[in-house]
Amino acid sequence: PTPVAPPTPPAIPWLYKNSDIPVDTAWKFGELSNGLRYGVRNNGVPPGQVSIRIAIDAGSMMERENELGFAHFNEHLSFRGSKYVTDGEAKRVWQRLGASFGSDTNAVTSSTQTVYKLDLPSATEAGLDETFKILSGMMEAPNMGQTEVDAERRTVLAELRESDGPDVRVGNALRGLIFGGQPLGTRPTIGTIPQLNAATPAGLRAFRDRWYRPEKAVISISGDVAPAKMEALIGKYFGDWKGVGPATTEVDFGAPQESSPKVLFMSEPGATTVVTMAYVRPWKPKFDTIALNQGRLLDMVATAIINRRLEERARGGASYIGAGVDRSEVSRSVDVTFVSVVPIGNDWLSALTDVRAALELARTTPPTQAEIDREVAEVVAAFDVQVENAEVVPSSKQADDLVEAVNIRETVASPQAARDIFTALKSKITPSDILKSSQSLFEGVGPRVFVSSKVPMADGQQKLAAAIAAPVKAMASSQSKGPVTFDQLPKFGAPATIIAEGRIAGLDTKTLELSNGVKVLMSASPYESGRIFVQARFGKGRQAFPKTRITPAWAAAGALMSSGIGTLTQNDLDKLTTGRKMSLEFEIGDDAFTLRGNTRPADLNDQLKLLAAKLGAPGWDPAPLNRAKAGYLLDAATLDSSPQGVINRDLQLVLHGNDKRWASPTAAEAEALTPAVFRAFWQPLLTTGEIELSVFGDIDMAKTIEMVKSTFGSLPKRKPALMMAKGNVSSGPIPNSTPLVRTHRGNPEQAAAVLAWNTGGGIANSFESRVLDVLAEVFTDRMFEQFREAEGASYSPVVFSSWPMGMESGGSFVVLSQIKPDGVDRFYTRSKAIAADLIAKPVTDDELKRALGPMRENL
Repeated sequence: PTPVAPPTPPAIPWLYKNSDIPVDTAWKFGELSNGLRYGVRNNGVPPGQVSIRIAIDAGSMMERENELGFAHFNEHLSFRGSKYVTDGEAKRVWQRLGASFGSDTNAVTSSTQTVYKLDLPSATEAGLDETFKILSGMMEAPNMGQTEVDAERRTVLAELRESDGPDVRVGNALRGLIFGGQPLGTRPTIGTIPQLNAATPAGLRAFRDRWYRPEKAVISISGDVAPAKMEALIGKYFGDWKGVGPATTEVDFGAPQESSPKVLFMSEPGATTVVTMAYVRPWKPKFDTIALNQGRLLDMVATAIINRRLEERARGGASYIGAGVDRSEVSRSVDVTFVSVVPIGNDWLSALTDVRAALELARTTPPTQAEIDREVAEVVAAFDVQVENAEVVPSSKQADDLVEAVNIRETVASPQAARDIFTALKSKITPSDILKSSQSLFEGVGPRVFVSSKVPMADGQQKLAAAIAAPVKAMASSQSKGPVTFDQLPKFGAPATIIAEGRIAGLDTKTLELSNGVKVLMSASPYESGRIFVQARFGKGRQAFPKTRITPAWAAAGALMSSGIGTLTQNDLDKLTTGRKMSLEFEIGDDAFTLRGNTRPADLNDQLKLLAAKLGAPGWDPAPLNRAKAGYLLDAATLDSSPQGVINRDLQLVLHGNDKRWASPTAAEAEALTPAVFRAFWQPLLTTGEIELSVFGDIDMAKTIEMVKSTFGSLPKRKPALMMAKGNVSSGPIPNSTPLVRTHRGNPEQAAAVLAWNTGGGIANSFESRVLDVLAEVFTDRMFEQFREAEGASYSPVVFSSWPMGMESGGSFVVLSQIKPDGVDRFYTRSKAIAADLIAKPVTDDELKRALGPMRENL
């Protein structure tokens, strides 16, 4: 290509025209003479990486009636080769440069945009030049002959087939109701089978010619390269891009129609019972101004108050598991307020009534100033965290943020500018302001109300219509208890002393042993500006569980962290952490339990207090367990509706030789779990076992040591870890000659097949685990080349190695794919043939490099 020098940027960058948002000067914006716009910036997180995004202003909303699915089809075809590379070679080139296909290289088609994404981990000058050359060919001149179209048609149809199921049917019905009378209601991105089958190279090319044009494209790049070099490459490879045919005009996306249906009851046994309400208003182009964003911030506070009330009622035992309100502008088509409700069981009518009462309170009664102050503090904290973390935002997010801003016709603001905009508003927010904002949330066409019920109901439509027509009485405003302080957390003992200290060579990590037995690892990192990661490992994890029976371990994620600390409930803890950056997460590992939190320097001491108190005096509020049970039962009832659901439910149990530590409980077993049994199981596990505390990130070492001594160091010395059974070994998959068969009750054209080998486990053999990881990458690449092309599987197959470091055995090497039922035998034949070939002869140097490159860059 003939290089074209980018023009001098205008005084006001193209993204900020008609806006008074402060320009984010870290970006350098420009526009080529052919109309292509770009934004580039230097960013060294992670070092050496460059993130490239090419956004085409075309999605499913731009399709004509005879083109449904063509935007997505064209996205697929872009990867099939172009004037610069043969079919499939782009993937291999980027693998050699360290990018992994499907993770670092990808594309996504939405209703209004198609975005091509590449995160190049090791961006050399030659690698960048080759990358821009390939990308320009993909945009300007992809191979779109009959051979390529037929081959990719199989993959697109497989994607449609594999995604079909209860959730898709519910989503299509919901979209048709909420966006009734607009193209958005009838434009699924995937398209339809008849039109995908009828697609021709000429038809697909015609769509592409209308929309793949330089004036419809934006390139966003952030990375560890000088902006001038990025600009030069854009000019060199995209400067001579010319559109084919006349310029394309904007498409009318329509407006909400008052005459469209307002209610829809749908019986879908394979899906979760849900209620969705929507208040729909026309989307109108707006200038992205400070005043506009301050209005949105008022909406943010208003919805946060409503959502807090809904959540507190759910925690206390309401008729719903969860409910929430969200206002968003969807696909440049509607400004909509969504209300989502997940009822307990199938009692959607009670849940709908309760949530409507909460909404009515928000519409008719101003909130208290205390409620406003609490949510304002949360918003301020969120902006503060963004400012503190500005130096560690990865290039990939910055590149994504810019193309999304283009998509929604807005600007990007620096974290500091965003905080300043809200700071100018926060002290002026009154109850009257929030009442007006709350009322505006529920204006417009609506409510349009949708119910998807697991249980058929002949008069469901009539009952839903009557429920919405019935008058609603605002719920009583709850009287909030007084403030909660960290002084109300349980107290333990005097600070510990240090009895031993040292360093881990090569890792810049300090080690301590405290007088109460707590061991500490600490590392101060200059790369974690404003971020600190804290975790406490204790106990034996799954090794502590019996192998032969189901335990309450399955309910830990939903109930354990929400059950409070001491006499403080989860609602109290939320108040305690208002305006702070703190978290409380729990994980069951093979050889330990882990309690972790993410925080910042200003909140580190209180984060440590919170974690230590959870271990020293866990609370046992029964309400979270009842909520977790209801959620589990809701999900479990839908798992046999698709192959993927059955795999999610059963595969881990099979891969571990029917070891019950990896089993899911039956509905009856889940229903039978009581708060008393849950507490009797977990309390001794939480309060025994040596603690290893890790504190990594933006820390002052001396101050952090004192914090650790007075928090975790104040805990009493713990007894040895509880072991219900000796379980440091686990069986892997049990060999068989006849495949195990599980059935689902979903689409009969859907199936999945798995082939697994028993491997090993344990940290002593960790080198072997790395070799198996490399083997999985090679196997994946061969399966992709041979199986996906031949069988037309969309995102399949998947190959992975599982090697438990915390167990001495129980690993597996797994090949999995979603396929048509008639392809099961071919799956096994092809998989075994690849395995046999890998056994018979070494992989090529190129294969090994393409497998190792992305893995090395990831590390």
